[in-house]
Formats: sequence, C-alpha cells, structure tokens
Amino acid sequence: MFNEKVDQSRRWSMTDNVVITLACGTDNPNRTARAIHLATVAHKEGKNVTLFLLDEAVYIAKKGLLDHVRAATGDIADDLMAYLQANEVPILACTPCAKARGISEEDLIEGARMGTAVELIHLSCDAVVISL
Repeated sequence: MFNEKVDQSRRWSMTDNVVITLACGTDNPNRTARAIHLATVAHKEGKNVTLFLLDEAVYIAKKGLLDHVRAATGDIADDLMAYLQANEVPILACTPCAKARGISEEDLIEGARMGTAVELIHLSCDAVVISL
C-alpha cells in the first residue's frame, strides 16, 4: 500500500488555488517569512494564490512594519512581499482583526486590502489551505 506509485497527474490536478493564512506577524519572523515565501513559491508554480492575514499578522500589511523581518534561514520577508505585490497576488487583512489593532485601509501596503471571514470561507472552499 505505501509502496504504490503515485499518479503524478492526479496528485497535482486537485486545484490550482492556494490560500495561505497567517496568524502571527513581527512577533514570529520565521513563520511570517515562511508564509510569504510559500505564497511566492506557489505563485511561481503557476498557482492562484491568496495570502490572508489574521490576528497579529495584519500588522505585516501595515506600511513600514515588515521592514527588517528576516527568518533564521535568511529569507527577508519584505523582499518576498515585494514579489507578491509586483505580481498582484491578493493580500487580504482580516477586517475586524485590523480594526481592533487600529489599522485602517489607508494604512495598508500597496496591493493589500481588507477581507472578511465570509471571503476567507469562500476562497477556502475551492483551494488548498496552508495555515501558519
């Protein structure tokens, strides 16, 4: 059973949609950089990617707060985020999470916008979800 060959065409054809949710921000630079890195890799692999920021992660969508966030691996979150922005990958910040932290739509980095729980659910129903 475990030695059976995996049919690669079936394995990779499930969906081309990927939603990456992140619930930590500058308080956990490794997970933050990793989420943005995975979004970058998924996009480069031709996937339709959405990065959805929850809880403390909404801070990384605020202008200037992602500067100097670096993972132990050397990945620089700001550089990776610049790739997502340049390629118009949707970056959504949970609306109530942002408002509770005093972040408004005007505070967000270029390419980011507020998103709702309903939107996250709809996106997730037709996607592979990676939660960090």
